Amino acid sequence: MRSRNASPIQSLLRRAGLPAAVLIAMGFFGYNAVLGPTGIMASKEIKAEYDQKSAEYATLDKKRAALKNRVDLLDQKRGVDPDLADELARKQLNVVRPDEVVIPLDKHAPTPAGR
Repeated sequence: MRSRNASPIQSLLRRAGLPAAVLIAMGFFGYNAVLGPTGIMASKEIKAEYDQKSAEYATLDKKRAALKNRVDLLDQKRGVDPDLADELARKQLNVVRPDEVVIPLDKHAPTPAGR
């Protein structure tokens, strides 16, 4: 059984408990909305990262399209492109035609000083 003469501290805590909890919750959500990882202050960083990833995606999409084109040229159902087949076979087998001249390039040679 409760006593009718509650202390002033207990009555103050009973009256201020709910408003204090609401203020704490509002402060928490307000802080996260402004300074949190997806808040207003982080939006510039998020946009910069998005732009960077979009540029990477565009580059990869171009590479994918080029590779898809090469695969389509080697499709057996439609017929293999003779130029691409010739290029790949010559590269893999390391052969040349009799009328061609091969100029070997040393990739590790230093460049001339005049250039």
